[in-house]
Amino acid sequence: MADNVSPLASFSLTHVYYDPSDPISYLCAFLALVPQALCVVYATLIWSTREAEVALMFAGQLACEAANFALKRLIKEERPKRIHGKGYGMPSSHAQFAFFWAVAVALFLVVRHRPRPRQGAARSGGAAANETPVGGGGGAGGSGSRSMNKGGIAGSGPATSAPGSTAAFRGGALGPLTAWDVERYAHQPWSLLERVAASAVALVLAAMVAWSRVYLNYHTPKQVLAGCLAGAVSAVAWFAATYVMRQTGLLALALDMPVARWFRLRDLVTEEDLCQAGWEKWEDRKLRALQAKSK
Repeated sequence: MADNVSPLASFSLTHVYYDPSDPISYLCAFLALVPQALCVVYATLIWSTREAEVALMFAGQLACEAANFALKRLIKEERPKRIHGKGYGMPSSHAQFAFFWAVAVALFLVVRHRPRPRQGAARSGGAAANETPVGGGGGAGGSGSRSMNKGGIAGSGPATSAPGSTAAFRGGALGPLTAWDVERYAHQPWSLLERVAASAVALVLAAMVAWSRVYLNYHTPKQVLAGCLAGAVSAVAWFAATYVMRQTGLLALALDMPVARWFRLRDLVTEEDLCQAGWEKWEDRKLRALQAKSK
């Protein structure tokens, strides 16, 4: 009966060989799964946001993978001798995938993304100058409590946030933060410095993915460096292509097509912080609820 049993195979897309006695090798095994995780992130963001920018980035990512497929079969360079992977090794597909993603994210955050000024600034009026530090004690008579009205910042008219929005800072553990500081941050998109920092994190993660391929003996350093370069060049080229699409109106034309409208595709994220927009809608909803209760 044993002769009738079909041999089993592993799913190579998520199969990684590593040294179980080496903690670094164990970490590298997880880093090898970053591209698969990013595909899940792409699909989730496309479905949840319907943003053209995300869909275009994923399309570029797939085009980059197709280019890697072609390059490997054109160059035909073998992997290292102590190797468990199949196929050619030049350039590294993991390195190319990770660096396309990281450079594309960096170009979007630093170059393309131009978030509008925070919308909540006008509502706070001149309260900043009179705000008492959160957790700073109110002194006799409770001056700290006078700085906050029922729903937000004193002097701002109607409440600008729910009563619990600054309660977490009242212990004073974070220093002399004021309610105005909390509200100001809650009503503003990422600054350029924050976007640069996020881009740096993406690039570091991509570098770690690339390094893991050498550590696990799936690629030579030359193959990994070639993958990094190919991914970065592909990201810049795709960024330029999508810029031309926007400038010539091709993207706007595509978004007006029936299929795009049926899927409710839009192109807002270049000027709008999606988290910020959703947050301010939530704040406005709470404000209306508080105003309705006060009537």
